[in-house]
Amino acid sequence: MRSVDDPSDPPLIVAGRRFASRLVVGTGKYSTYADMAECLAASGTDCVTVAVRRERLVNAAGENILEHLDTSRYTLLPNTAGCFTADDAVRVARLGRELLRDLGNPGSEWVKLEVLGDAKTLLPDPVGTIEATKQLVDDGFAVLVYTSDDPVTARRLKDAGAASVMPAGSPIGSGQGILNANNLRICMEYLKDGDPTYPVIVDAGVGTASDVAAAMELGVDGVLLNTAIAHASDPLRMARAMAAACDAGRQAFLAGRIPKRLYATASSPDEGRVGTAAAARKEGV
Repeated sequence: MRSVDDPSDPPLIVAGRRFASRLVVGTGKYSTYADMAECLAASGTDCVTVAVRRERLVNAAGENILEHLDTSRYTLLPNTAGCFTADDAVRVARLGRELLRDLGNPGSEWVKLEVLGDAKTLLPDPVGTIEATKQLVDDGFAVLVYTSDDPVTARRLKDAGAASVMPAGSPIGSGQGILNANNLRICMEYLKDGDPTYPVIVDAGVGTASDVAAAMELGVDGVLLNTAIAHASDPLRMARAMAAACDAGRQAFLAGRIPKRLYATASSPDEGRVGTAAAARKEGV
């Protein structure tokens, strides 16, 4: 992963905090908390999301997830997963703040906001999301907000004070990757207009490492994922792949890809070959 000290690649900064890794990784859906901890370490992330609802903090064996997360290593980002109204999301965000304050975690004023529209698609409710964002910003939160890839909604969320807008690549847990790259480009155009360092993080839909690379090559500032690692056949290997893909995609974006062309372009220029042939004939070769 790139170092935060690499002058050619400014670090990811969200709400004034610097991150070396551009991956944000969720903590749900793993077989065991021990597997989760190993995969988080392999991914290189330094920011992890934690669902605040009580039933997600303690597993069937009675283990508390927080006992398996090194709060000196990771910024814990509480999320409002499973909330379907603005009021519910605001309440869960406040619970998360109190929980992390007790742990002394520096992310206690942060929240990954989700206000879902329905249980089938898990698409965000734009009205409820904007409403909850305004309330939480007024309450002193740094709000990283999950939204659709609609550029107008994205801009309204930034105007509402969101610390980071996080458009979906595709539906949560679907593994479909980036379905509408053009919308993401427009989202970035709107969100970074006059503010090029504003953090835009793709959230949801990643299925494999190439999806992460594709997102980063668009120029987004980071990618949030969970299911793609936790439900992979080999989660630990996939965590390593995600770290490599994130770095490769970022470096490709910074390097600048060649333009796409309809016809072939020879790798060896014709001018050089013609000149060499002519010189050879002149010398009688």
